[in-house]
Amino acid sequence: MAEDLCSNAIEGLKMLLSERHDLAAVAAVKVKQLTADLEATTSVEKIKTGFAHFKTEKYEKNPSLYEELVQGQTPKFMVFACSDSRVCPSHILDFQPGEAFMVRNIANMVPPYDKTRYSCVGAAIEYAVEHLKVETILVIGHSRCGGIKGLMSIPDDGTTSSDFIEDWVKICSTARSKVKEEHKGLDITEQCSKCEVEAVNVSLGNLLSYPFVKSGVLNRTLNLKGGYYNFVNATFDIWCLDHGVSPPLTV
Repeated sequence: MAEDLCSNAIEGLKMLLSERHDLAAVAAVKVKQLTADLEATTSVEKIKTGFAHFKTEKYEKNPSLYEELVQGQTPKFMVFACSDSRVCPSHILDFQPGEAFMVRNIANMVPPYDKTRYSCVGAAIEYAVEHLKVETILVIGHSRCGGIKGLMSIPDDGTTSSDFIEDWVKICSTARSKVKEEHKGLDITEQCSKCEVEAVNVSLGNLLSYPFVKSGVLNRTLNLKGGYYNFVNATFDIWCLDHGVSPPLTV
């Protein structure tokens, strides 16, 4: 109802503009305000209808699952995925509530162990490994990643033009260097595609800098997997990265 009223008001003001040029400035401001109100109303309605759909189509159709989740979570997976709106792990891998503990950030990167600079990521990894006892950590890269394009576009002198983005994506600067060296003949689009995969490998390597992750890998209670989702042709590749980690010594 409110959306219809706003739409009608905007149309009325536009008609008035065509008839009374002397009111153009005042009407233009009002149109802008009404448009903003309409967009705000629409976004709230989207959230409300989205939750209503979830409740009737999922929550109420599988009450036993949600009753079980009230008692706690026991996910088997920890997933690092990009914040990109086109890349939702629950949709592309059909994860159900309680199956995957997720961290999403720009370009799905895992920074190296650092108690101060990357403590938020470290806390998530520690909680997943030490307390939830996940069995697999999966890092998912994807096609046409804006974060990787930003990484590949950083000038060679390292100068940045953003407050946060470029400093963050530099976590995988070794992937950038490798791609630029090994694929210097490719254009920037093809180099980005190569780097989307290589950055996943760097993140897998960075995971081993966390003592509790390395311990889990050595004791064979934790697996590290790389994944790549190409939404252009709807393919998903998954691999294990050979870190060259020696098995624990037995006495």
